[in-house]
Amino acid sequence: MIKLQWRWFKFLRISLLSALLTIPLKSFATSLSTDVAVPTTQSTSQMNIVQALVLGMVQGLTEFIPISSTAHLKVVPVVLGWGDPGVAFTAIIQLGSIAAVLWYFWSDLWQISTGTIKAIQMRDYQANDFRMAVGIGLGTLPIVFCGLLIKIFIPDFDNSSLRSTVAIACASIFMGLLLGVAEKIGTRERNFDKLGMQDGILMGFAQALALVPGVSRSGSTITAGLFMGLDRGTAARFSFLLGIPAITLAGLVELKDLLESGVGEGGFMPLTVGVISSAVFSYAAIAWLIRYLQTSNTWIFVWYRVAFGVAILAAIIAGIMPDS
Repeated sequence: MIKLQWRWFKFLRISLLSALLTIPLKSFATSLSTDVAVPTTQSTSQMNIVQALVLGMVQGLTEFIPISSTAHLKVVPVVLGWGDPGVAFTAIIQLGSIAAVLWYFWSDLWQISTGTIKAIQMRDYQANDFRMAVGIGLGTLPIVFCGLLIKIFIPDFDNSSLRSTVAIACASIFMGLLLGVAEKIGTRERNFDKLGMQDGILMGFAQALALVPGVSRSGSTITAGLFMGLDRGTAARFSFLLGIPAITLAGLVELKDLLESGVGEGGFMPLTVGVISSAVFSYAAIAWLIRYLQTSNTWIFVWYRVAFGVAILAAIIAGIMPDS
């Protein structure tokens, strides 16, 4: 009973932390909107609280489970008749997922941070914590670089063909099969203590693939981890740690753009609800997946991703779902 109460208390703290990511920015958003006379972002202003709650749940449950949060945030609202929430909303509610992963892995992050500082002071650049910190830093560069290229050369990425439902379906099927191959041939001999700088770099290149909707950031990095010989639990754990800088940067960039374009009164509350919902369900998904992969394989995700992609293609062919 006490343990259950403690878990709920942790959920409450995560929710409050998530709210702090958005609520204090409301006054800043208002001041910006008075200085810059531009229209409110359409996706957030037309979204109600119930829709934001549901989409936050979808984001939280699918961000860390290797089935692609972007794909589900694109397909689920379309199926429900709500339309595509857009890149901005999708990226901003990821801040809730960041709050959850920061809280869940706080002890790991503290160990890596303090160990890195100590290694620098001692000039012990072979220390495991230092190498892991550098690996995470270098592993973040590929997705940042590719993301900047997309921002520069594909400014209308929100409406590009890469975000079409057909592209999402094909990416889901391909990455599902690739995860199956990794599950089949991966040696799973290395644990968390054997991670190094090179692992962060290699997994970072895999993470960059997640800029394509339907690939799944956690899916591509866990798949890469299995190919690199990591055990399932370690691959998932390192995938989550590696994702912290990337998801945070994506959310903050989109939040900045949204604030500069002006956030109306009706548009800010759904964002807050979506972020909090995302945080709570992200924490639950992380805790579940870590425990699950300690004793089980990834085949359930392989078959789900293939079935998900096939179902989308079948719905498009049958005319049930538009290729938007």
